Amino acid sequence: MTRGPTLPAHRLPYLPKPLDAFNAAPADEARALLLHCLHSPRWSHRVADHRPYPDLDSLLAAADEAAYDLSPSDLSEALAGETLPDLPEDAYSAAHMALSAAHAAYEARFGHAFVIYLGDTHPDESLDRILEAMRSRLTNDPEEERVIAADELRRLASERLLVLLRGARPHRSAAPPRGATSHNAPAHGK
Repeated sequence: MTRGPTLPAHRLPYLPKPLDAFNAAPADEARALLLHCLHSPRWSHRVADHRPYPDLDSLLAAADEAAYDLSPSDLSEALAGETLPDLPEDAYSAAHMALSAAHAAYEARFGHAFVIYLGDTHPDESLDRILEAMRSRLTNDPEEERVIAADELRRLASERLLVLLRGARPHRSAAPPRGATSHNAPAHGK
């Protein structure tokens, strides 16, 4: 009995990587996805309009560059889309009061929500880090604080982009800080 030709080894069909899907998405969908990372239409247009990106490092570099180029009004718009980081579920009520009071003072002084990147902070230490940073940054002059807030937003946007494209991995040499915590989620509906 003769057999037919040997079949090639079984191969799984090509499944697009998250970065491939992002690169191929219609412009309005890519921009909407990017607005979940940073609530700035100008930033999302710039990043989306420069697709396709050959790799995640290129996308993160473009996102950083676009974030550095935000105008004061773009930055204000992006900050308006942020909310105060959530407290751990087991935080005691005095912590909620302390955080609420510090945040009220911060918003009164600077006119926008407090933003902080917590990706390199252990969840058990996040409350202390938030309160310490908020109290420390209350002493900044408004222009100095806008520069710090812009940098924190840039770091948050990069980490959020990594989370949205979690199937893609940066090269070790260009790896950003460790992953963001749930405290860094963008405002609901943004």
